[in-house]
Amino acid sequence: MSRSLNKVMLIGNLGADPEVRSTTNGSRVANLSLATSRQWTGQGGEKQEKTEWHRVICWNNKGAQLADLAEKYMKKGDRIYVEGRIEYRTWEDREKQTRYVTEIIAREVLLLSSRGGGGGEGAGDVARSKAAAKVAPDGGTVGAGKAESLEAFPEALDEEDDDLPF
Repeated sequence: MSRSLNKVMLIGNLGADPEVRSTTNGSRVANLSLATSRQWTGQGGEKQEKTEWHRVICWNNKGAQLADLAEKYMKKGDRIYVEGRIEYRTWEDREKQTRYVTEIIAREVLLLSSRGGGGGEGAGDVARSKAAAKVAPDGGTVGAGKAESLEAFPEALDEEDDDLPF
């Protein structure tokens, strides 16, 4: 059987605060609106820019509490790194119209923005999905720390989690 790969990596800014809710079976999920932009120079020498908006879904699951992390640490304007898979869904609305949505199902999330102010919880923290998702006995998160770039956590770019449901 041939193998395939469905992997997405994005770095962008949140366009709104995360929307966190609980499903009917008690699972928690956060919806993020993530903007990525690219810039180029047009034929006439004028600067051009295009922004793409991505719908990112962060679930709490046995490997990572991504929805809780989004709710606690992320806000509109934050710069984040997301790694996950792309998924296309269709459904029929109340007016019997077929609706389509493209979503990124997050597997890893890094908060790249440094928080203003001096010290304290959240100041310069990096919310790492796998480590920070585990809650410490004192109620804080495990694995949060300072990072200047993604290179500070190279293992976050290479890790595989075979026990995750996706």
